[in-house]
Amino acid sequence: MQKEADQAIYERRNFAVEQERKIKESELNTEIAIEEKQKQIDEKRMESEVQRMENNRKLREMNIEADIAVEEQRKIFIDQKTENDRKEAEVQGFQIESMLKPYKDMDWRSLTALAGHSDARNNIALAFRELAQNAEKIGNLNISPDLLDSILNNKKAD
Repeated sequence: MQKEADQAIYERRNFAVEQERKIKESELNTEIAIEEKQKQIDEKRMESEVQRMENNRKLREMNIEADIAVEEQRKIFIDQKTENDRKEAEVQGFQIESMLKPYKDMDWRSLTALAGHSDARNNIALAFRELAQNAEKIGNLNISPDLLDSILNNKKAD
């Protein structure tokens, strides 16, 4: 009976050790499974991060391409506007030249007379200018004080 009791104790201990081993093995398998899942999660995170970075890179490239396209269109616009402005300036220059052509060969005195400034002071100033241009031909020149006074008084009256 003692032997049977010892055998029963021995079997219970073996059974307990076996159960303990199975529990440890199960715990290790669980830890391995958890580690494997954690590894998969980390890999998915890395893949997601790589994908996000790739998407950001593509987005930046698209923005750069859009900026380049806008600048190219802007360049074309500026070139066209410059060409149009140049043509417009040529047309305006031709118009002005055509309008002024009849006056090109006219004497400045005639142009001054045509300007319609019939102010006595301007006429006297032009006369003095003519006198100054022909000073070598004039021997003596007498200007009366009354003339100078009338010019000065008109100047003060304005």
